[in-house]
Amino acid sequence: MSKPLHIAFLGCGFITGVHSRHLKGLRGDIVRSYASRDKSKAEAYCKRYRGVGSFSGYGSAIKDPTVDAVVIAVPPRFHLDLTLQALEAGKHVLVEKPAYLRMADYLRVRSARDQAGRVVLVGENDHYKPLAVCLRRLLREDVIGKMVFANFTTIVRRFKTADDWRNDEAIAGGDAFFEEGIHWLHLANSLGPVITEAQGFRPTSLRDGSDIREKSMMVAFRYDNDAVGALFYSREIPSFLRGLRISKLFGRAGIISFESNGAIVLVRGAQSTRLLFPGFRDIRGYRAMYRDFVRAIRTNRPPEMSLETAIIDQRLMDQVYATAGPVKNSVQIL
Repeated sequence: MSKPLHIAFLGCGFITGVHSRHLKGLRGDIVRSYASRDKSKAEAYCKRYRGVGSFSGYGSAIKDPTVDAVVIAVPPRFHLDLTLQALEAGKHVLVEKPAYLRMADYLRVRSARDQAGRVVLVGENDHYKPLAVCLRRLLREDVIGKMVFANFTTIVRRFKTADDWRNDEAIAGGDAFFEEGIHWLHLANSLGPVITEAQGFRPTSLRDGSDIREKSMMVAFRYDNDAVGALFYSREIPSFLRGLRISKLFGRAGIISFESNGAIVLVRGAQSTRLLFPGFRDIRGYRAMYRDFVRAIRTNRPPEMSLETAIIDQRLMDQVYATAGPVKNSVQIL
């Protein structure tokens, strides 16, 4: 039996806590350490999540010979440098999404990965969540026939505080859609049909006193099967039950309606109607993502969320921002 993979988290913020809670069921496969620029914070996370060690600074974790891989869980501005350091030190890398700020960064990491012979997984947990797996299966089974329309909705009123690093585009890499909407763009492009072109549309910007980012984007796109679709993203519009959102896939033989977070899927086909529950145990896909990371390392094969897959997503993001144009008629709320 293989010994557990020793993973060091670089960064002890909110998302590291999210990952750590989902890793409780994988203790036989993974052991964890924590690194922070604040040694006491790393020690606190190590104690809270039953880690095997803590590091003062990211460099000491990267250089430690007992560490097999690192999880880069700091703001996007710092992802590239830490990834290159880790690969040079012979570590495998799981990097939070959005992974890098520019296409050139992805290509630079790909070259470093190939030279190091290590695994780089881009932390798109939505790719692995039961909802995505269920939707891919339903489309493979042709339950709605030839797809005509796709409508993805992720709307909620959820402002960041004034001191949140996401308010600084130099650190976050972009606005709210860049930082979070990329997860939904990937979902739209990962179900089977491939998006061949995408165009972004920005509504009038209405800025909140604490959250000064642009917080809404609509994306129109075309698939390679000639279906067309739209993604409605906002973090400034109230939603039912503060987060319940319904998305739909329309085909010539039926409709798939699904709660965007993954709770339920309703399939209405020509012959029957089915209500499906994709799965609550790993509803956000973190455990499946880490299982894929471990398998990729142990079998020396690319993970599902490889750099190549993330590069496809980034190309779509580049199209969205190239066509969305500058924000007009911004209003500041004091």
